Amino acid sequence: MSIETGSEVGLEVSAEDFAEILAQTRQFVRTAVVPREQEILTEDRVPDDLRQQAKDMGLFGYAIPQQWGGLGLNLVQDIELAMELGYTSLALRSMFGTNNGIAGQVLVGYGTDEQKTTWLEGIASGEVVASFALTEPGAGSNPSGLRTKAVRDGSDWVINGQKQYITNAPTADLFVTFARSRPADDNGAGIAVFLVPADAHGVEVGAKDKKMGQEGAWTADVSFTDVRVPAAALVGGSEDIGYRAAMTSLARGRVHIAALAVGTAQRALDESVAYAATATQGGTPIGDFQLVQAMLADQQTEVMAGRALVRDAAQKWVNGEDRRIAPSAAKLFCTEMAGRVADLAVQIHGGSGYMRDVPVERIYRDVRLLRLYEGTSEIQRLIIGGGLVKAAKRAQH
Repeated sequence: MSIETGSEVGLEVSAEDFAEILAQTRQFVRTAVVPREQEILTEDRVPDDLRQQAKDMGLFGYAIPQQWGGLGLNLVQDIELAMELGYTSLALRSMFGTNNGIAGQVLVGYGTDEQKTTWLEGIASGEVVASFALTEPGAGSNPSGLRTKAVRDGSDWVINGQKQYITNAPTADLFVTFARSRPADDNGAGIAVFLVPADAHGVEVGAKDKKMGQEGAWTADVSFTDVRVPAAALVGGSEDIGYRAAMTSLARGRVHIAALAVGTAQRALDESVAYAATATQGGTPIGDFQLVQAMLADQQTEVMAGRALVRDAAQKWVNGEDRRIAPSAAKLFCTEMAGRVADLAVQIHGGSGYMRDVPVERIYRDVRLLRLYEGTSEIQRLIIGGGLVKAAKRAQH
């Protein structure tokens, strides 16, 4: 059966097949990755054998259409997978997150046939790591402040600029690069997107960033100095596609990040319940104390609310009902929720929750980033509030 929902076009994965994919992913996460979280944290890298297993399972291309060698999951299925992936070190998901998400979806939704043929199979198999080069020192969640420039030179384009905090930059083969091709005007933002191979002359990747958390998920600065690319590198063959591609890709990514946050919050809750049931104070399990039960109740309620919200937002995306406000609402609530649940998890663990090598300490640091990338919580509030007001004004005319 074929479905068509905007940019999500392709063969639909049946409920039975998806249940199998989900079960395999869950087993992989819980039996292969969870026992090695400490190794990932200490060595600041995902072990090669786990990376290979993820490749073999098709995880580098789970959201890439089947015609390009991916699994072809739609967003409703994507978020179920993301909730499983969120249960362990977020570095695992980060390895293939940009392939399936913000970088890969720009190509799936907006690439020319030639661009799709050139890149998507490699992205789906994991042979190509695609990176989303949008954020800059002066332009974060709002791309309109972009300073990287692309200037036409004959039939080529020459790109100059500096990008910051680019996920998977140290291992990337392809940078989906956003650059200003003209000043913003009535016709659009003037932002174009280019497919820039990592080995192109003038592309330089900086040292790995030292982050608060998410060890093993690598980010770095990327600089473009007189990088020359052919006309065929312009995504969609049009300068005006870029900004829309970025906004659509980010909105979809927000629902995915929300689901990831739910998965991580579920893990923090499970760790809290297990600890409360076994740790004792004066010979009594701390879970027997009502104040601890109250914290567990708050965690459980938050996780359930987040799960319901993210499922609703994904369904609205797939059926085309809401691709703007719902993704931002899910991202805002779920990432803030994960922070609250992780904080309670540390509190329930007491002093041990503040110690390295304890899962909730890692989770507490890891989830802080979720409120920043794919648009900060503040940007989500502007999108939601501004969108509601705009809709009300339109309704009056």
